[in-house]
Amino acid sequence: MSTAPLVIAHRGNSSVAPENTLAAFEAAWRAGADMVELDIHLSSDGQAVVIHNDTLDETTDSTGPVSVRTADELRQTDAGSWFSPAFAGQRLPLLADVLAWLAERPQIGLLLEFKGEWDPAPVSTVVDQIEQERISGRVVAQSFAVDTVRALADVAPDLPRGLLIDALQDSTFTTCAQLKVAQCNPSGRILLETPQALAQIRERGMQAMVWTANEPQHWDGLVQLGADGIITDRPDRLRGFLAGRG
Repeated sequence: MSTAPLVIAHRGNSSVAPENTLAAFEAAWRAGADMVELDIHLSSDGQAVVIHNDTLDETTDSTGPVSVRTADELRQTDAGSWFSPAFAGQRLPLLADVLAWLAERPQIGLLLEFKGEWDPAPVSTVVDQIEQERISGRVVAQSFAVDTVRALADVAPDLPRGLLIDALQDSTFTTCAQLKVAQCNPSGRILLETPQALAQIRERGMQAMVWTANEPQHWDGLVQLGADGIITDRPDRLRGFLAGRG
């Protein structure tokens, strides 16, 4: 019998709490997720901020680009009211806040997505924060941006890296080899439509953490294929689904 995939909570347990907030990460941990996945952008003063979009408009009570606000300004932003009045006052977290939260919960890991292009200097700051909390053994850093993954390789060669892909191209595996990534992380659509892709990833010594699957029929297909991890907005339901399979 194949090993069950890791349950990876997409932006936390984002079906029951506002995405990329400590409330969502706490809900994911309580649901039994193996890892939380989150996104980071840079503030104007060079701090990593946990938010998916590069603007504040969709998931906070503020507007405008993340990059023009200081970390202190961003930390005051309400990131919960848009989801439900019950989460009013849930703050936009800095990565440092989440790393401290993780340090107190040794059972759960972090799949950390760097959004867009990052230079080595801010990447180094993030890596230093991870090392200060002594959780580097539970962190995988990933990005769609090849130059960002390359910066990670240069700054922290021992930190496991992943390349996110939304299309399987002739150059994909060459790029993965050049970057020496531990994971090649495709969309669920890629694996379900091209099942041999997983074998190709595995043959090259990499794992596949698949994004973002929320329906039982998709989970079933990915489990049968043998995905190493499934990123989902519904980690509680995925955990129950896997338990039901025995």
